[in-house]
Amino acid sequence: MTDKELEIRHIDHSLYNDDLAPIKKANRSWGWFEIFNVWSNDIQSLFGYTLAASLFISYGLNGWAVMAAIILAGFVVMVLVNLTGKPSVKYGVPFPVMIRSSMGVRGANFPAMLRAIIGIFWYGVQTYFASTAVALLITALFGDPGGAWLGMSAVGWVSFVIVWCFQMALFWQGIDRIKHFLNWAGPMVYVVMIALMIIVWFQAGSELLPAVSTIFSGSSEYEGSAVTAFLAITGTMIAYFAAVVINFGDFSRFVKSEKQMKLGNLLGLPLNVAFFSFIALIITAGTLALFGETLTNPSDIIERVDSLPLTIIAAITFFAATVGINLVANFIPPAYDLANLFPGKISFRIGGLITAVVAFFVGALWVSVISQIGIAGFVNALGAIVAPFYGIIVVDYYLVKRQRLNIQDMFSADPDGAYYYLKGWNKRAIGAFALAALFSISSVWVPALEALGGYAWLIGAALGGLFYYLLMRGQEAAAKAPTQP
Repeated sequence: MTDKELEIRHIDHSLYNDDLAPIKKANRSWGWFEIFNVWSNDIQSLFGYTLAASLFISYGLNGWAVMAAIILAGFVVMVLVNLTGKPSVKYGVPFPVMIRSSMGVRGANFPAMLRAIIGIFWYGVQTYFASTAVALLITALFGDPGGAWLGMSAVGWVSFVIVWCFQMALFWQGIDRIKHFLNWAGPMVYVVMIALMIIVWFQAGSELLPAVSTIFSGSSEYEGSAVTAFLAITGTMIAYFAAVVINFGDFSRFVKSEKQMKLGNLLGLPLNVAFFSFIALIITAGTLALFGETLTNPSDIIERVDSLPLTIIAAITFFAATVGINLVANFIPPAYDLANLFPGKISFRIGGLITAVVAFFVGALWVSVISQIGIAGFVNALGAIVAPFYGIIVVDYYLVKRQRLNIQDMFSADPDGAYYYLKGWNKRAIGAFALAALFSISSVWVPALEALGGYAWLIGAALGGLFYYLLMRGQEAAAKAPTQP
């Protein structure tokens, strides 16, 4: 589409503000490198490293098979985000606007708010985890004076407030500043991880390769079959990226072309995940050779290596990486989602401020209260429930609307508009979601379905798309062809 076609001619302030409006191609500045760093920051966090390292030792599977499963997951996620990213590259709108096409101009608030609740919760939790890296740095430099309140030490509280303020200050400077931060944090994590790998390799010496062989030979501790283990690893990695898959349009709208987006996804997902997992494997094997046990937490490894310069650099880098994933997966999405709720009153900045304030209390109470009462299970259930919306978005755009949207009607509350449906809600989409969500919630709460692991998300998404397609058959004509200015 041309920039002229992306101009909204009749502005309805209940559906429009400058942050939700289509970004003209002339104003887009992201290329493949920025998309690559979205994924770099997603996987290269403290939790991402621990997950990758633990997969090599948890399932008793040959290490080469584990690598293959991780790479396969990267390819699957790449295909998924290419599908959701393409329409936002074309029309320049974020996830909560894109889903108006299927859910209705008012109904879009339903999935957007579910996604916002999930993002705000995990933003608070990840802010706490990022603060542990800062606490590691402060303790290494100045020691720990002791004392505790609500489960956190004095250093812990100072670190938490520092991280919260840093993230807020970064966000307040706008998306371009966030882009620059991600572009710095992604490569820097690689530099530190490679340095840590070299140090561990050097200290382990000739004992490293036998340790690698031990991990690559697998073990018999996992009770399931090799095929089951392979599928479980692939599903786990897919589930790890699921938070960004649905709302990937929040990022792809800034990209200059679909080609740049696809190249960034190729480099940032299967290739990036494979290389990062290889580093995790070597370091894990090195800890086995050096300490007689496999350490999967980077903080534990840094502590054992006992090098102050490495501790300082690693703490800063782990902090940056965890802040990076927090901004990508848990901050930017709810900021857009909240802006979509009341566009005339809530901007992207105000949405981000609301996100940060609520998340502050989530993170502050994580250790003493929230982690103890099982609320994380409830939020995971919400995450599973959101899965059908992925299938609905993809089926609506590619099969029902056949890649043709009326960008003017996406911002129109006119009852004759293509996406107004019934009072702004598409009842068929709600029905499709409800049917698929029954399975999604069962996958979390019904023990018999727990074996599906990460595939519950994929199945929920597939069911959402299938039910939506069946309910919308014959309704293609309702999607009006785009009008020319």
